[in-house]
Amino acid sequence: MGQYVAPLRDMQFVMHELLHVEDELKQLPKHAEIDADIINQVLEEGGKFTSEVLFPLNHSGDREGCRHDKATHTVTTPKGFKEAYKQYVEAGWPSLSCDPEFGGQGLPLVMNNSFYEMMNSSNQAWTMYPGLSHGAYECLHAHGTPEQQALYLPKLVSGEWTGTMCLTEAHCGTDLGLLRSKAEPQDDGSYKITGSKIFISAGEHDMSANILHLVLARLPGAPEGSKGISLFLVPKFLPNADGSLGARNPITCGAIEEKMGIHGNSTCQMNLDGATGWIIGDAHKGLNAMFVFMNAARLGVGMQGLGLTEIAYQNALVYAKDRIQMRSLSGIKAKDKPADPIIVHPDVRRMLLTAKAYAEGARAFCSYVALQLDKELNHPDEAVRKDAADEVALLTPVVKAFITDNAWTATSECMQVYGGHGFIAEWGMEQYVRDARINMIYEGTNTIQSLDLLGRKVLMDNGAKLKKFGAKVQAFIEENGADEALSEFITPLADLGDKVSKLTMEIGMKAFQNPDEAGAAAVPYLRVVGHLVYAYFFAQMAKIALAKQDSGDQFYVSKLATARFYFARLLPETAMLIRQARSGSASLMALDADLF
Repeated sequence: MGQYVAPLRDMQFVMHELLHVEDELKQLPKHAEIDADIINQVLEEGGKFTSEVLFPLNHSGDREGCRHDKATHTVTTPKGFKEAYKQYVEAGWPSLSCDPEFGGQGLPLVMNNSFYEMMNSSNQAWTMYPGLSHGAYECLHAHGTPEQQALYLPKLVSGEWTGTMCLTEAHCGTDLGLLRSKAEPQDDGSYKITGSKIFISAGEHDMSANILHLVLARLPGAPEGSKGISLFLVPKFLPNADGSLGARNPITCGAIEEKMGIHGNSTCQMNLDGATGWIIGDAHKGLNAMFVFMNAARLGVGMQGLGLTEIAYQNALVYAKDRIQMRSLSGIKAKDKPADPIIVHPDVRRMLLTAKAYAEGARAFCSYVALQLDKELNHPDEAVRKDAADEVALLTPVVKAFITDNAWTATSECMQVYGGHGFIAEWGMEQYVRDARINMIYEGTNTIQSLDLLGRKVLMDNGAKLKKFGAKVQAFIEENGADEALSEFITPLADLGDKVSKLTMEIGMKAFQNPDEAGAAAVPYLRVVGHLVYAYFFAQMAKIALAKQDSGDQFYVSKLATARFYFARLLPETAMLIRQARSGSASLMALDADLF
């Protein structure tokens, strides 16, 4: 169904012209040898794999779904998924950005990030299997004991084994302090873990030999709430000392959730009946260790939103150029046809440009954050590492929430381009809408991300992290403010930056008196900050495109037009959002619950 062509030209533009990744990596000894040719080669090969191997399985995987055998607790993935995973492993893709000490290729995260965009565009449901494995790798790499790392990391890096995270229980979603799963210590240093988990993506499947579950549970006598949670490694099969598979561990799939979308991924109800596990990190500090996994997952979900925005845009564009309906309001455009292609109509262009702008803004944003992660992990200067870490912390909830919100809008607009055909499964577009909706819920709903941004990342440090990022924006404004050709981008960017500063101070003062004020303002506030980020990157991209628009390369003409559309049609949303954020909690909290 449809088509997918990796957007290599735009990826290369972001890497080489916007972010100057090669120069940035030269400052990191670990990645100093990475040049543009290596980056381009990896992206090109990734594009081939995703378009030729993964994309053809997307529609069929959605229609077929996963099958659960209640008698054996096994799950069979859709036809072709297992074989595609074998090709993925044989090609070395799981190890792309992993530590060479454990068999990884040691390439920067900014490259792995672009590959994951392609995978999510071509087949999000399939991509979630290896995507979660990479999060498990990150968690064990950061918090596992040397023995755990030696036994488990090479298997995760190679892709021979996969991983999951088991957090949620039926009575508690985001409020993990309520979880009831229990871990009983054993004389040999292991633990017997009992409990039930729900919504566990890739919890059981037939694609890998073993599955490593990272499970949150409570030790006997643990403090109540989130301060009493520990993290445990619970393999599907208990490994022998040499890494071979041993006994089957009693952590099993009781059922697969019947979902709105991502049918090709097994979202499982997992039951632990005295399953053997080993603690990761310190007792009662499980959330600290799990946050490594959760933050990686939040960035990954943002990439899912980007991937779906891109694939929806590509296919809606092809349809709009081919489908003929009515005549252009300004006169006949296709004289040899009985009607004009619908791309001539202004509102069809609005829908297409909305998706195009949200895809290109997200690509620049995600690549920037991935580069900051590389700097946080590898830069030799401690001060640079600290600044990069602060930016990643600030921007992670924005990546997750803003991009997935926009993906829901973009995929819906692209389905609308198809008219009635968009609602029909055989065209493929309705799947992207269904798949996009879950990403607004995953890894903490977008409201939770908004509360995290405003409460923890902005107000908790009196706006210090936000001011650091704002200083970068201000430096760009001051450097280019006198350029008349850039004024259409610089002026609204500067205006929004000033409004964000004032809005933040106002909300902070209100929240000091009444915490509900932060809850009432958080969601529109995050979208305002998201638009500030996009405006910053679109202004930079517009500067590059202006300088090269007469080069003969139409890419720059298109980039400039997209930036102008963003500032004219999408950025003005901030006026409404700011009014919403300033309106306070009174209208939300005045009505008694019984009167709803």
